[in-house]
Amino acid sequence: MEYEFTLKYQLNEDEDADALLERLAQAGCEDALVGVGQPGRLALAFVRESPSAREAIESALKDVREAVPEARLIEATPDLVGLTDVAEIVGVSRQNMRKLMLSHAHSFPAPIHEGSASLWHLAEILVWLQARGSYAIGQETLELARVAMTVNVSSAYQRVFGDSPKLAY
Repeated sequence: MEYEFTLKYQLNEDEDADALLERLAQAGCEDALVGVGQPGRLALAFVRESPSAREAIESALKDVREAVPEARLIEATPDLVGLTDVAEIVGVSRQNMRKLMLSHAHSFPAPIHEGSASLWHLAEILVWLQARGSYAIGQETLELARVAMTVNVSSAYQRVFGDSPKLAY
């Protein structure tokens, strides 16, 4: 199975882009489109062949850690999304997704950030939509969103508390 996801990192110091690209390729990240445009940041858009989303993301995390051990994971995607992102993934308009959210305000997943641009965990919305039965949600998409969410929550926990929680995928 082929999985598409992005890993975003903060670098400790400015790196020579060519040397960084070479180390990433040697570590097994040749299946990623690498972005180094923003100073101090690294983004890798992977298209990784793997038996499961978990194995795809975990192997990519390991490969990046081998190439750039001091880099700090900022985010694994697809996880944190707005309504426009969800609408695109599900194949409906943003207006349709907003109407669905408002008409089911008591059961629609609560955002993890509410403001002018609210954010949700994609996996929570996909599970909610799947339970409604009116949207075709691919198991691969749901699995990838669940793993990305778990990686992000675990990474945030580790940054705050200094150790990794025991989380189930």
